[in-house]
Amino acid sequence: MLARARLMFRSTAVRLSALYILLFALCAAFLVIYVTAMSERLLAQQTRQSLQEEVQEIQRAYERGGVSLLLRMMERRARQPGANLYVIAGPNGEMLAGNVAAVQPGVLDEQGWTEIPFTYEPYTESDRPGRHLATANVIRLDNGLRMLVGRDLGDPSRFRGIVRRALMVALAIMGVGALVIWFGIGRNALKRIDRMSAASQKIMAGDLSQRLPVGKSGDEFDRLSDSLNAMLGRIEKLNEGLRQVSDNIAHDLKTPLTRLRNKAADALGEDRADVRRTALEGIIAESDQLIRTFNALLMISRVEAGSIAAEMSDVDLSAISADSAELYEPAAEEAGLSLTTELEPGLVVHGNRELIGQAIFNLLDNAIKYASEAKDAAHIRVRLARSDGTLRLSVCDNGPGIPANKRGEVTKRFFRLDESRSKPGTGLGLSLVEAVMELHGGSLELSATDEANTSAPGLTVTMVFPAPKP
Repeated sequence: MLARARLMFRSTAVRLSALYILLFALCAAFLVIYVTAMSERLLAQQTRQSLQEEVQEIQRAYERGGVSLLLRMMERRARQPGANLYVIAGPNGEMLAGNVAAVQPGVLDEQGWTEIPFTYEPYTESDRPGRHLATANVIRLDNGLRMLVGRDLGDPSRFRGIVRRALMVALAIMGVGALVIWFGIGRNALKRIDRMSAASQKIMAGDLSQRLPVGKSGDEFDRLSDSLNAMLGRIEKLNEGLRQVSDNIAHDLKTPLTRLRNKAADALGEDRADVRRTALEGIIAESDQLIRTFNALLMISRVEAGSIAAEMSDVDLSAISADSAELYEPAAEEAGLSLTTELEPGLVVHGNRELIGQAIFNLLDNAIKYASEAKDAAHIRVRLARSDGTLRLSVCDNGPGIPANKRGEVTKRFFRLDESRSKPGTGLGLSLVEAVMELHGGSLELSATDEANTSAPGLTVTMVFPAPKP
């Protein structure tokens, strides 16, 4: 339990909660002191104002009716129930009338307001037992009489005590509530951190499929978990891609390297110059193919790492598409294909011109390669249009297409539908296109050009770009 409490106090959330409780306690204590002091000051002001009004009335009565009227008024007021004190004393301090048996010695000697509360003795202790304090205004009349008008401080003291106790109880309740809330917040935060730590331990152990828990509150912990989960998903995908690349390199590059080695061995064993030249030309061709494969792999790695993101700018997608189609039109005609374009002019995206052009080249190269197998008039169509806040660039052909269950695999590195490897290629074209689209915040979609034609459904590959913000 002690260790858990120590661990809890290491939590930032718990420390912040403790700091807030401390600040709250200081503010609450200041509030109690301030309210109590203001209450005392307000009561003192009201008491003094009330006594001042009493004194003025009594003085006016004395001026109108002399001593006799003064004594009658004092006696009448003294008999009324309440906390006011009324005393008439002679010049020597002897008490002549009033509702007080005795006052603290020396009080009647000083004229004006008593600066310090004084003690007095009432006629009876049955109603208010204990020590009695009062404040008063002492006035000397022209004939030497002394008049004291005061007020008992028992009721204001009790009121101040009630206010102070009420504030202290309220402060205690708020403090207990704050501690309970603090403990609940700290415990909840600690549990969430423990769950995140447990998931992190599994991830560090090698299970990249694990994800940090995400609640429904949408607070800082959930936002942090979402960001880390997105990062973990990216790392898992890159690791899976690295594993696939390693496996595919072992399988797909083993054959060309073996052929390269055999041709080199054959060239060493030949005496005829023409045969040796032919073997060397084959070695160069095989080497060029290997170089293209590694260049494609390096390009995909650069794109996935985002190292080209700094080279992005606003580019005219319509112009790039038109230039690419124009460049591949002679190759299409040579393969017996017709290449048409339907391009909406003036469409601009924020991206890398070289990568977008390379992606379009890959799609056109694949289309020419496979559309030439169409039994009917083979054709390729390049379309570019704005749709639902996106820019869609499609390359369509009427070749044999790709089965629906294979469309999710053709973007993997070195995957080829032609398992015999009779057609030229590296199996990296669509992988590069997908990496380019991810870099540009878009997506790659594959669908059949003509679903009704089962013999030659064709293939439509669409590069979906997010429309740039105005």
